[in-house]
Amino acid sequence: MNTDTAIDENEFQQLKAEIEAWVRGPGEIWAERIEAEGDVPRELYEELRDRGYLSLAAPVELGGRGIPFPRYLELLEIVSRSHASIRMLVHVNNGTWRAMEPFANAEQRELVKKAVSGEVLVAFTLTEATAGTGADLRSTVRREGDTYYLNGEKHLITFGVKCDYWLLFARLEGTIGKDGTVALLVPNTGLPGAEVIDDSHTMGVHGTDHAILHFTDTPVPVSARLGEEGDGLKVALGGFLLPSRVSVAMSAVGLAERAQELAIEYALKRETFGKKLAERPVIQTYLAENYADIAAARALVLEAARAYENDAPDAAPLSSASKIVAVDMLARVTDKALQIHGGQGYWARNPIERVYRDARAQRFEEGTNEIQKTVVARAVLLDYAATHPTTENAEA
Repeated sequence: MNTDTAIDENEFQQLKAEIEAWVRGPGEIWAERIEAEGDVPRELYEELRDRGYLSLAAPVELGGRGIPFPRYLELLEIVSRSHASIRMLVHVNNGTWRAMEPFANAEQRELVKKAVSGEVLVAFTLTEATAGTGADLRSTVRREGDTYYLNGEKHLITFGVKCDYWLLFARLEGTIGKDGTVALLVPNTGLPGAEVIDDSHTMGVHGTDHAILHFTDTPVPVSARLGEEGDGLKVALGGFLLPSRVSVAMSAVGLAERAQELAIEYALKRETFGKKLAERPVIQTYLAENYADIAAARALVLEAARAYENDAPDAAPLSSASKIVAVDMLARVTDKALQIHGGQGYWARNPIERVYRDARAQRFEEGTNEIQKTVVARAVLLDYAATHPTTENAEA
């Protein structure tokens, strides 16, 4: 975890202003190109890298800027008002180091530094078509000497086509639950038995590549393992998914703010029957509800971020709760923003159409709300059991 807490406020505000100017200027030009071409150009990745936007959150010793997590989220909030693929690049590159660094040996740490700098792209490779929680992983490895032989399938893997490495999770053959899970840094270099299928034709988040991966006795050196056998879910859940869920929640806040901005602009411009839409009570109600929704979600996201930064015992349920609240809020806000545009909003020439499509992806990014509610409910019940012991527990 990033332990740097000192930050020069003037420099930080300058950085915020710089990022906002980029999002509203070059970012919008890139957004139009991504939508037109259906691809994220390599030049965009290089521009984000050269500007340092891919290494905002990592500690200085890894080559990052050392910005504390809650303050980093203020920057991600701004980036998230841009195209979803731009947000995805910034979000993922500023997060994968969290999973890798605590478990990396000296050699792997050099790879982590390259990931932080943007020299290499690492794709988080957990999701499977027939598994949903992580503990039910079906991809397996069989160890023979110094080599694992990997078998299984992954899908919905963001950057899985173009990445340099897959941060991949599997289990030792014959194990169940979290026991026997492993995390592997697998190079995307045409390994024997590895098939990469481009599955990038999506409703929204155009330009970001997504992969289906098939592995058949694909050899992976044991030296590619992060941590020990049995540490796989620790790498995945605590290192990446917990803070990443908070990041996704803040990205929902940022995109909702963009939707609200577009709705306000349109309401102030559009006239019907001699009145601006902004003068009509029903439109004012929509805008007021959106404002309250966004403000409430943002407050919870920042509380969850501080809990994570401080290793608070309720960091995990707050992480999931913030995502539940924020993505549900985003659905309501974008729906009302589109409704304010009327039929015009349904046409791709208007930015709200893209915002509306992009917003839907966050409902299942880093775990569906159904899974998040399971996490929160489990924590609530465990907390109650710990603070309200039954007679049987007391006697025990």
